[in-house]
Amino acid sequence: MTDSMEQTHALSEHIKTKLVEADFGLLGKIVMDKPKALNALSTDMIEAMQATLDKWAENDAVKVVWIEGAGDKAFCAGGDVVMLYHSMKETAAGKIPQKAHEFFTKEYHLDQTIHEYPKPVIVYADGIVMGGGLGVAVGGSHRIVTERSMIAMPEVTIGLYPDVGASWFFNRMPGKCAEFLGMTGARMNAADALFTKLADFAVATDDLADMQLAILESDGSHDGITQAIQASQMEQRVHESQLWVNYELINELMAPTDLVDVVQQFKDLETEDKWLGFAAKALIGGCPMTLHLVREQITRAKHMSLKEVFAMELIMSTHCVMHPDLAEGIRALLIDKDGQPQWSATSVDEISTEQVQVFFQQPNLGN
Repeated sequence: MTDSMEQTHALSEHIKTKLVEADFGLLGKIVMDKPKALNALSTDMIEAMQATLDKWAENDAVKVVWIEGAGDKAFCAGGDVVMLYHSMKETAAGKIPQKAHEFFTKEYHLDQTIHEYPKPVIVYADGIVMGGGLGVAVGGSHRIVTERSMIAMPEVTIGLYPDVGASWFFNRMPGKCAEFLGMTGARMNAADALFTKLADFAVATDDLADMQLAILESDGSHDGITQAIQASQMEQRVHESQLWVNYELINELMAPTDLVDVVQQFKDLETEDKWLGFAAKALIGGCPMTLHLVREQITRAKHMSLKEVFAMELIMSTHCVMHPDLAEGIRALLIDKDGQPQWSATSVDEISTEQVQVFFQQPNLGN
């Protein structure tokens, strides 16, 4: 499974697929292959992955799927937000940016496909796993992180919100970790991913070849693959999880019912912990609307099915691409790179409940 890919999917030059012979039949391998862009997902890459998974679902010879990113820096750093920016800029105010809407529609369909896939899906989430990359990774049946994994949902920095099913997987995290991660975009390591149930196994990159061989020699069943991966697991100490170490403090910081008080607590936070310091800085400088959306999406999705979550998030994302904050956030971070976004609201107390509720109401798709 470490040899070169033989087939380039016709739909995208950046998705490589291959069928690998195993003791149980065939393993289908998908590689997101755009390493210079940290394997960020474009619409054509999403379409190619979807077509491949649909085809393999119908192929009885393919028993297992493996998904990874090319290079040693990233599994996938997210979606192609520069494309979103141009789609928004090309669209008149009050209209729905069609390329952006198409991207989110197809992305969420792919994510749901992975969650509900009828065969084991092994995800090797090595390196950077952010935003849309986590959307792909978290749906796998066997989710593997490494000592290089760096995971985050940093949408607060660009005026979006944690999407790709985050409303669903956030509700499965302990305590107030979800609100904290969503509002700060804090970076997680392998231990954090296991603690928050975003991953199932941690395996050192040096043990990749041995693990892959064990998988190919397994019986291809869910339990068989689990045993093969467990044989290569690296020891994870709970104190290596920043979320676990700071768990009580995180719960205290996120406890206030009024977001004004939450923000004030982060402003008042005095800490020598660099990780916490970065998290606080991101929340304080982040998009005020995002802070509201994070809390609301978690509350609304508490008893939703996965399908209902993706339907809700498509509505939210459609509103986001019609709202000035997202274009402004992307401009400041990735276009002009001045790091000085001018958000539509300067603080959370300027935003009314009614303004937040709009993001959850079906927009007129006839635009």
